[in-house]
Amino acid sequence: MAKGLIDLLADAISDLYWTDERLGKYGEKLTERKLNMVNLFGRKGKTLKNIYIPKDNGETSEIDLVYITQKGIFVIESKNYSGWIFGDEKSQYWTSSLPNGQKNRFYSPLKQNRTHIKWLSAYMANFSSISIPMYSIIVFSDRCELKRVPADSVEAIICKRESLYWRIRSVWDNLPNIISDSDIEATYNILFRLTDVSEAQKQAHIDNINMKYHKRHTNTQPVNAAPPIPQQNIPPVVQPTSSPQVNTVPHCPKCGSPLVLRTAKRGDKAGNQFYGCSNFPKCRYIQNL
Repeated sequence: MAKGLIDLLADAISDLYWTDERLGKYGEKLTERKLNMVNLFGRKGKTLKNIYIPKDNGETSEIDLVYITQKGIFVIESKNYSGWIFGDEKSQYWTSSLPNGQKNRFYSPLKQNRTHIKWLSAYMANFSSISIPMYSIIVFSDRCELKRVPADSVEAIICKRESLYWRIRSVWDNLPNIISDSDIEATYNILFRLTDVSEAQKQAHIDNINMKYHKRHTNTQPVNAAPPIPQQNIPPVVQPTSSPQVNTVPHCPKCGSPLVLRTAKRGDKAGNQFYGCSNFPKCRYIQNL
């Protein structure tokens, strides 16, 4: 049965509202709620989202969520993918396989969170006289199936959001108490300052990632690379060409597709030009001029 006008209008409004960025933020919010459930029966912890850790080269490393507890800091990378998920410890890229047969690659969350912990540890060493344990947790959307991923190890826990509470509880009793209540509060206050960044700083973080990984993919030609998909805070995968070359056309910081110059036709910005992603409507990134 064909959709009516109201249904089509509702779909259009939903597509406009649920951008990739909003989907990512919503997934992080759901993960935060699961973490807050852990704070029961003597467990104490505080959460922070979107922390920009400074690196020694002037760039930043963005962490989705941290859960600061008496056991240490749980560093959480949140992934909002659907489909079947495949990956291992050594691969630089993992794969999401959708029911329609489309396969998409994304940067290894194990390697990504390993980098986050490296810079977070270095940063906290400036403030704390004790070595704070840090635990890597990779959390996927409940809409996906973890078809083939590494089992839990001392390095990382990989799970879906629905089981996050129980996975943390399962390791909680085997971990010693390291951080006092006052140290939890102090650590929270130190890291809270790193969540208050300007839009310009956020854009600089995205630009640095784009520059680094665009350069990598123009100097090396990956084999059997899949097309990029929209993903927040993940280095875009550029579709390989017959011969590597630097492209001066601006690219989308979310999915790696070329940006095209467009003119707003409606609203209070009608007549203004902006860059829009050529992968629209799958990716709705815009960059105002």
